[in-house]
Amino acid sequence: MSRTLLAPVTLAFAALLTLMLSGCASQPASSPEKIRKALNAQAGQPDDYILGPTDVVQVSVWRNPDLSVSVPVRPDGRISVPLVGDVQASGERPEALAASIEDDLEQYIREPQVSVVVTGMGSHEFTDRVRVTGAVQQPTSVAHREGMTVLDMVLSSGGATSFAALNDAMLYRPLDGEVVAIPVKLDDILNKGDIETNYALQPGDILTVPERSF
Repeated sequence: MSRTLLAPVTLAFAALLTLMLSGCASQPASSPEKIRKALNAQAGQPDDYILGPTDVVQVSVWRNPDLSVSVPVRPDGRISVPLVGDVQASGERPEALAASIEDDLEQYIREPQVSVVVTGMGSHEFTDRVRVTGAVQQPTSVAHREGMTVLDMVLSSGGATSFAALNDAMLYRPLDGEVVAIPVKLDDILNKGDIETNYALQPGDILTVPERSF
């Protein structure tokens, strides 16, 4: 993948990560209301996928294989489709993009039926990850998978170090343009079997485990 294509995604991710990590070591827990809202927010479903630069889509036109193409979303946010030309794709859902192409094709073919399938999710390479940092054996960044929990991330990092302040861990979650700090009781999860704060993870979450103060 070219540096030109990666640049917009990398810069956007860097800005998000800087925002989330700034002050993580000392940021207090968010208000109970914000924490409840963050925990109750549902992660985006596949139908809610928003296209962005470096994504690859398969555009299929029923009974018109010559018009069906697999194309990347360019850095300017557009794709090129036979007959239609350039179409805005970035910021659109696949079904909305399909409807837009159908509208444009109506002047060329009768009752076009278009489907758009995302075959490459390059624009979400960084934002759809989860991370654990701080007093763990191996700080880790992995692709988000449905059903992942706080405990899964700690185990995938090799566990906490002997200097970890386990019950002072924080889960940082982006929500509505801000970052919500959610307390996580890792000692209770790991050593007491209390899984109340073993939260399900969402794309973009960062779990931070601080060291004890001596």
